[in-house]
Order: sequence, then C-alpha cells, then structure tokens
Amino acid sequence: MPESSRRHFLSICSALGLGNTLLPGTLFTLAAQAQSSAPAQDQKAADFPKITPEMIDAAAAIAGITLTADQKKMMLTGLTEHRDSLTAIRDLHLPNSVAPAFVFDPVPGGTVLETVRKPAILGPAPDVSINPSNSEALAFATVRELGELLRTRKITSLALTKLYLARLRNYDPTLHFVITYTEDRALKQAATADAEIAAGKYRGPLHGIPWGAKDLLAVKGYPTTWGAAGFETQSFDYDATVVQRLDAAGAVLIAKTTLGALAQGDLWFGARTRNPWNPKQGSSGSSAGSASATAAGCLGFSIGTETLGSIASPSTRCGTSGLRPSFGLVPRTGAMALSWTMDKIGPICRSVEDCALVLSAIYGPDQHDLATQNAAFNWDATFEWKSLRVGYIKAAFEITPPKPDAKDSEKQSYARRLYDAKFANAALDVLRSMDITLTPVEVPKFPFDEIVPVLEAEGAAAFDDLTRSGRDTLLTGQKDYDWPNTFRVARFYSAVDYIQAMRARTLAIAKMNEFFANFDVIVTTSGGTQLAATNLTGQPAIIVPNGIRGNDAPPATHNVEDDDDNAGGPGTPTSITFLGPLYSEARLAAFARAYQEKTGFHKLHPKLS
Repeated sequence: MPESSRRHFLSICSALGLGNTLLPGTLFTLAAQAQSSAPAQDQKAADFPKITPEMIDAAAAIAGITLTADQKKMMLTGLTEHRDSLTAIRDLHLPNSVAPAFVFDPVPGGTVLETVRKPAILGPAPDVSINPSNSEALAFATVRELGELLRTRKITSLALTKLYLARLRNYDPTLHFVITYTEDRALKQAATADAEIAAGKYRGPLHGIPWGAKDLLAVKGYPTTWGAAGFETQSFDYDATVVQRLDAAGAVLIAKTTLGALAQGDLWFGARTRNPWNPKQGSSGSSAGSASATAAGCLGFSIGTETLGSIASPSTRCGTSGLRPSFGLVPRTGAMALSWTMDKIGPICRSVEDCALVLSAIYGPDQHDLATQNAAFNWDATFEWKSLRVGYIKAAFEITPPKPDAKDSEKQSYARRLYDAKFANAALDVLRSMDITLTPVEVPKFPFDEIVPVLEAEGAAAFDDLTRSGRDTLLTGQKDYDWPNTFRVARFYSAVDYIQAMRARTLAIAKMNEFFANFDVIVTTSGGTQLAATNLTGQPAIIVPNGIRGNDAPPATHNVEDDDDNAGGPGTPTSITFLGPLYSEARLAAFARAYQEKTGFHKLHPKLS
C-alpha cells in the first residue's frame, strides 16, 4: 500500500474520529500501561491490575460515549471477564497463516459467474525478430516473445535465466529490488525446461520464462522475509499455491523480490527499492521489487499483491503493466496475510498480454483459501473488444485550479496534476480514435475511505504478537503512518465499529455493482476515490503505461532523495487504469491490450547505466 495513501486515510480517520472503540480491547491496552514486568507475549490475566471506574472513563472518552457511575459499576465484572478471555486467545499464538472463521464475499446476490474453464486462445504467434545475441533486446522482450523464442529453440531457458540473474546482480546495488536469489532452484528448473522443450513436451507460453516472486510468497528451502526486520531468517516448509502453479507451467523462479516491510511502501529492512526511470525516487509499493525489476528488464515477469494500491502504485511509478484481479480469483495460500478481506495476488509484466498469460496459470480455487471463487478466466486474444460498453470517470480527467491565495505547495501540486492531465486526456482521445464511444460516469457518493480502517484492524490482528512483544520497533519505518503506529492505533478500533464498517461495505458492494451495471470497462486515472472503492468491493483493474513525462514537466514532488513521497518529474512514466465488473478480467485484458498495441507505450523502457 502506498505511503501517501496511508497518510491520507489516517488523516481522515483522525479528523472524523474513526478510532471509536469499545471497551475490553481499550481497557486491556490502558491497563497494560500499569502492568507487571512480564514479557507481553507471556502475560496472564493475573499480571494486569484490577479494572477501575477511572479506567472505564478513559476508555469511554476514546470510544466517544458517556457512562454514569451506576453503569460503570455494573460493567466491571463483564469487562474483567472479557479482558481475561483475551489472554486465553493470545496464548494460542496464532500464526499469520490462520485466517478468521469468516469469508468475505464481494459477489452481489443474483450474480451468475462464468465457471467453465476453457483453453487460452493466444492468437497468432508474434513475429520475433530479436537477435538472440542481443542481450538488451532479449531482456526487455515480452513473455509472449520470449515464449516463442523458447518454443522454437532459438534461445534456451538456461541462457535466458543466466542473462536475467546477471542483470539482477548488476542493477541490484542501485535499485535494491532483490531480497533472495533462488539460483540453484532456477538453474535446475531451466535445465529441465530445455530438456522438455527439446523432447516436444512444451507446457505453454510460460515454459522456461524466468520470473520473480514478491517475498511474501512462501518458497520451500528459501527465506520468506516479508521485507521486515526481525523476519530475515523466517522460512516455511512449503511453496505457496501460486508458486506451485507457476512451477507446473514451467516458469523458472530466479529471485524473491523486495516489498516494503509487511507490505507497506518500498522501504524494507535492507534499503529503499528504487525507480529504474529515476533511481533518486523510490519504486513505490508494496510490490516494490516486482515492479522495479520487471521495468528494468531483469525478469520476464513478476508476481505482486495488492491490498490498497500495491500493484497499481508501483506499476504507475515504474512503467509496468499490472493486473489486479478480482478479490477471490487467485488463491492466497502460502502468502503473508495483511487483510483477509482485501488481499489479492496478481501479475506485474511488460505487457497486458503477458499479464493475461500469467493469470491463466495462477487463478482458480485450491481448496485452502476459502475466499477463492469458482470463476473462470478464459483468455482470448482474438476477442472482439469493440463490442464492449465503455465509460470514463469524468471527474478524474478534470483539474480544478487552486484559489488565488493558495499556498505555493498547492500551486505546485496543481501544476503537476495539470501536466499529467494532458496524458490522461490524450488516452481518451486515442480510445475515441479506436471508434470507442466513451460515456461519462461518476464514482458513487459513498464514504469508501472511511471503511479503510477495517484493513488496519485486520493487519493489527495479523501481527498481534509483533505489537504486543515490542518487536515492531525493529521495523525500518517508524513514522506516524507506518505499520507500528497504525497497528497500535487499530487496537482501539472496536469489534462493534469493525462490524459496522463491514455492514457499510455491504452497501458499498451494491453501489459499485450498480456503478458497473451498464459498463464492461471504465477508464480512469490510477489514483483517486476509485482505488479505495474497487479494492473494498473487489473489482479488477489493469494499469498500463501511458507515456513518459517530457523535459518540460514540472519537477518531482521532492528533491530529497530518500523522501518516500518523491515522485514525478521529467523522464518518468505515467499510467492509465481500466476497471471492470467482478471476474471480467478476460474482456478487460482484451480491451487494455488493444489500447496498448495502439499506443506502444509499453515498449518504452528505462535507459540503465
């Protein structure tokens, strides 16, 4: 999740008092301030002081309620029992892999899903004119192009794997996009792929393609660090489902890529991952290394995850094509949990077609992630996309000038947005030139941002032991918007408030279902209200490059190299986003691919020294 988004949402929560909590969790926390010296993870009910009316007053103030003396007296026994029950649950030491006993379902009643799986239709093979000895051209080729070279045995997987490993090692000291190399595993997989292809046992377009996994996916025999200090040596004795499925497709895992600590931003325990277009900037995140390494021509493709912008934001910053699938399309088994009701796994590639090929290999139920839907993704590169109904979020393409007495920072922000609006509106012009009728629409008026604290509450539960043990102080980021502080704040968000927010989410799902009722595709800029709305209600998004800012672009937002909000400026990528109804990824990808082929922006790549 991008740091700027976290700041925005936290400021909203603070301004609107969305920390409302009720009482046992709050009292537990308040009482902890006067507790014994026993380590937090070892505390028992007897370690905590007796709950007093004064404690209830303090908790009630946080909850925003008023209690009489008689009410407080009546509550004492029940609150003590509730607090004591918390210690019993904490004594279970629940691992991150244990999901709650509920499943979030974004599908509105009456929706009929396509469930019949069909073989992918790839369309004509690309005319690959790349000279196999041209390592730079190979490095930035698409999966579809590399797959054709491998299929026709013009290159070998072993040679391609070594090429990408060498590039990773060459550019990692500058871009910081690798946590762990999986070289031994990769070389064995590549040799197997070459032998199978030579024997006529071609598995498909991913066979022999080197790729990178965001390091929250478990890979047997290697660390899975979650990008977080204190977890550097953590490992699991199994492979994530997505890893298993890419193994089955013949893809070659060569590295575990960086993510901001516990899936926040681009700052991990080793460094800040960099934007290959401007290494003075971070890559954004949290799928930081996946986007950076793919954009830099150091992987054939990569896997990222998104909870609230973690595929969209780094794809925008680094100029890659990212596909955030519908919630529940790809199983998350073996992946770190941040939010059980919002986490999604998807591909980050150099082209939309590549994203479709990868998604074809990884989607579908696995019998473990109970939130996975039995919905089909039937990729058809020949689909007639001109039949689709297309809208665009009108407000996203309009820039309101600041007031005459606005601060200089506001005027500078306006100048940047105005400049970028040229790229966004040019995208609409291109679509119209493709004989697409664009209908203006507006995102429903609804407090989407105010529901976001459910993410923070789920994250705080997922990392409960981290907070209570005090090991959260090991994390690199320690600002007010970073996870350590956010998880502490979330402990004051009550079960009642969480459930109320989830009830509001039910209304949000209905609103967004109505929003998409008359459209197959909705075009928008890559940020704004739609980002929270679609992540909360589960719709898919495809983010594609939309041109490079020229030398006349306003300067980057900050000149400080390590500032986490340093973005934009001359020579950096812009993006456009295509949204679709739930589980409509195949149609959406066909449309986005047509736009990409018309513009060719995905063929541009950073000039690395």
